Amino acid sequence: MTQQHPITPPPELVQQWLKERTLLKSQPLAHTYLATLASQWGADEELEACRMEIIDGAGRFYIDETSDRVRLAEDIWTARRPKPPSLKEQALQALTEADLGSTEADWSQRYDTIRRALEQLDD
Repeated sequence: MTQQHPITPPPELVQQWLKERTLLKSQPLAHTYLATLASQWGADEELEACRMEIIDGAGRFYIDETSDRVRLAEDIWTARRPKPPSLKEQALQALTEADLGSTEADWSQRYDTIRRALEQLDD
């Protein structure tokens, strides 16, 4: 390859991913793991580039106030990278799903989520 794409992971990061991959036992799983890390990294890099373009690039021509551009960029980031549900939210969801009828395997996972949530409560 004679021309490098602008979103290319640094060699150190690729080496770190390869070391992590070797810890996995299953070869197909290892390839999936590596591909997932690379695609997540690339998506985050692109989102950050778009965020900076809104704040310091073309966004200046459409939105005068810097604080408005920053708020728009942060809202976009939050929408595209939402926080995972809290353990409390996961436990409540598990209880809600329990009413829908489940297999024994489903219950095992739900039980574990609810148990971990309860363990975090103060006595």
